[in-house]
Amino acid sequence: MKLYAENISFMVDHTKIIEDISLQVNEGQFVGILGPNGCGKSTLLKSIYKVNRPHTGTVMLGDLNVLEITPKKLATHMGVVGQFNTTAFDFTVYEMVAMGRTPHKKFMENDNAHDRTLIHAALEKVNLLHKQEQMFALLSGGEQQRVVLARALVQDPKFLVLDEPTNHLDIKYQIQILSVVKALKVGTLAALHNLSIAAMYCDYLYVLNNGRLYAQGKPKDILTTTLIKEVYGVDCYISTNPVTNQLTISYFPMLGDE
Repeated sequence: MKLYAENISFMVDHTKIIEDISLQVNEGQFVGILGPNGCGKSTLLKSIYKVNRPHTGTVMLGDLNVLEITPKKLATHMGVVGQFNTTAFDFTVYEMVAMGRTPHKKFMENDNAHDRTLIHAALEKVNLLHKQEQMFALLSGGEQQRVVLARALVQDPKFLVLDEPTNHLDIKYQIQILSVVKALKVGTLAALHNLSIAAMYCDYLYVLNNGRLYAQGKPKDILTTTLIKEVYGVDCYISTNPVTNQLTISYFPMLGDE
């Protein structure tokens, strides 16, 4: 099974936010979407997981047309972690994570032993089992992000779509969360800001700029000083980490009116 989007465009008030973007995520592949703020990363992801309905294009998950199936059906195959995780109701951490089992259950069906095992395992993976009885709203932004990832994990999805999953997280939890996701070996599509982190975890990258696909390829093939200057407007030095053998990007300070 693979997730692929073809010729996706989305407009707001007759202005194209993203235009004619195609991408593919194979089973078990970790794919990153890069680009500066406002380039259309979140809009593209929302078009893929049905929050936005694209004006043109198709999204397929295997032989399922994502834009035509029900949200519940989609949730049995795809877990989503968005940027903003507020809730209007008071739920404990455990209750928030347990919601991830909803697509697999009948209306008002109680959690069973299998559900509870998955919930506890997911909370352990994000290091929050000790906070399962605390109120979600009282957690820090980083802790809330980890809870929402745990909720996606208990869906037992074939694919994960992550919109800046390391948002609000310090470097320890950025590495922990992405290591957890990578170890799952499920197809993952993630919008990321940190280029060195993207180079460390992603098998393949799509780079957006001004709402269009600017480049695609393996991190070592496309993350160049030229691309970073053209897309992000900054100068950098790229080296290879002698331990991980992955790219590391170091930035130069901007002087004057650069």
